[in-house]
Amino acid sequence: MCGLVPPKQVSRGVVNPASFNAAEDVLATAWYPGWLADVYPPEKISWTKFNAMTFAFGLTTNDVSKVDLAGAEQALQTFVTQAKNNSVPALLSIGGWTGSQYFSTAVATEANRTAFVQTILGLVSTYNLDGIDFDWEYPNKQGLGCNTISPSDSANFLLFLQALRATPVGSNITLSAAVGLAPFNGPDEQPMSDVSGFAKVLDYIAIMAYDIWGSFSTGGVGPNAPLDDSCAPSKQGSATAAVKAWTAAKFPPHQIALGVAAYGHSFHVDTSSAKDSSGNLIPYPPFNKAQQPLGDGETTSNTQEMDKCGVVSGPGGVFSFWSLINNKFLNADGTPASGIDYRFDNCGQTPYVYNPTSQVMVSFDDPKSFAAKGQFIDTQGLRGFAMWHAAGDADDLLIDSISDAMGIEQVCS
Repeated sequence: MCGLVPPKQVSRGVVNPASFNAAEDVLATAWYPGWLADVYPPEKISWTKFNAMTFAFGLTTNDVSKVDLAGAEQALQTFVTQAKNNSVPALLSIGGWTGSQYFSTAVATEANRTAFVQTILGLVSTYNLDGIDFDWEYPNKQGLGCNTISPSDSANFLLFLQALRATPVGSNITLSAAVGLAPFNGPDEQPMSDVSGFAKVLDYIAIMAYDIWGSFSTGGVGPNAPLDDSCAPSKQGSATAAVKAWTAAKFPPHQIALGVAAYGHSFHVDTSSAKDSSGNLIPYPPFNKAQQPLGDGETTSNTQEMDKCGVVSGPGGVFSFWSLINNKFLNADGTPASGIDYRFDNCGQTPYVYNPTSQVMVSFDDPKSFAAKGQFIDTQGLRGFAMWHAAGDADDLLIDSISDAMGIEQVCS
């Protein structure tokens, strides 16, 4: 049996996955992408490096009694079996960018909330889950583009969580939420100043401090997941700013996990724009959206897709950390490969790589930036980290780096 020993300066006891206390223990978790089960089956997860794991996603539907698992029912069953075999709590995440379309409807009325509670409890029972993660993107704020929204979203979400927590089963499972950089929107469409009510019913939140810059951005190539942006020319958001915003809104730091990214965003940057006169990569160079590089799983025949709102987009240009190694941007140990330019931004504590031949630049996270985030988690007294996603790492370089920086040790008996 293996367990995780948390940082010495955080007195929360030995974290043994078999006795994980979601309300107290340091958190080492990740989301598992169910749609990759064929190429990255649950057996490949480094289970001993985590003390919770969340399957993504269940999708909200226009029927409050149904959550759509998008054909991943068998993958979820296998995931839970593997989690149980490794004594790691298994959660199911509901929502996500494409799955939050009907959250507002599901919690809009008392009748709907009651029915939705029963739907959630049914999932817990059917799949023997240890918890539910709510990834609503976003209450009273348009995410995908055609989500149902209401000024009462956040208030209704809290009522729903309270009703779920009040049930016998709901009182004994882990309830978490994946959240944006700012607290949930109030009825005025501005971030709420007091979210302490959510802290009473959620074991923790995971701040999704990534996708801050990407091919969708303007103003040049920026960091996907900056730790800080206080010295950045354009403040789009950062982990530091997000933690300040949530704690200022009365969400306790020890119930906050930092979302960390095992991937990066790519950009096409002309060689003439990428470097200065000394041959060094320059910060925030302009990029050409019309020549967006292909990312993981993208080919010339599937570069575009239509979302649920009927909007066509792509290519996405996302590179998982392992893919940066496979595509010769990085060596097997995560260091820059021969012929690849590298820059580490000390403000955001994030790296960039550039292939001058293909003119592809990638803003991503490596072991060095993961270590910086681990130190930040430690010094800020946060709950821990949540990685998107479990299949993105390579030879556990990222998970080991952030765990080492936090002083987490694996102990097996």
